[in-house]
Amino acid sequence: MCGRFAITLPPDAMAQLFQAAPANDLPEVPNFNVCPTNRVHVVTSADGARRLGAMRWGFIPHWYKKPNDGPLLINARAETIAEKPAFRAAARERRCLVPASGFYEWTKDEDGKRLPWYITRADGAPIAFAGVWQDWERGDESYTTCAIVTAAATGPVREIHHRMPVQVAREDWPLWLGEAGKGAAALLEGSPDAYRFHRVDPAVNSNRAQGARLIEPLAA
Repeated sequence: MCGRFAITLPPDAMAQLFQAAPANDLPEVPNFNVCPTNRVHVVTSADGARRLGAMRWGFIPHWYKKPNDGPLLINARAETIAEKPAFRAAARERRCLVPASGFYEWTKDEDGKRLPWYITRADGAPIAFAGVWQDWERGDESYTTCAIVTAAATGPVREIHHRMPVQVAREDWPLWLGEAGKGAAALLEGSPDAYRFHRVDPAVNSNRAQGARLIEPLAA
């Protein structure tokens, strides 16, 4: 799964990278501990134009009567996204990219203590997670929400966790965003060897923790 990540790229750099017009209400960066229900940066495309906006991380299906009416859907499994009622329409019609600098996963030691790892692209470049999004509204309450697509872990990441977020390569952004016709389902796989990782301080186990120290390698 992907339950925590970091984003350090400034909004203007994100807008330039994705060739997207930025909204005025983007979340603050850097954020070294992006958590579920936080507002996250999201790239969408409509009518040939890309937009860098903000969405709530935690997909709310249209049938929920309130935001917490069911499970918090922060991830969508690549293997079933086209079939699950919550995601199948979004997988066809509302795909997006979620920019990130890196993400966290956890292992456990022999005593069951959670040990956090920070995972980045091997070349240090920003990551574009595959995502899907959904508008939700009930009465005066409304959200635009998203989920990050995950697949079975491949390559070295399998040493840490059995799932990983789907990374969309730059050349495939038009296909995932619906700008280049059909065939986006072929992108729903993890990257075999594009990541590197290191242990980080357990301080990140708290969703209130912040600061660049969270992604620094843990001192031996």
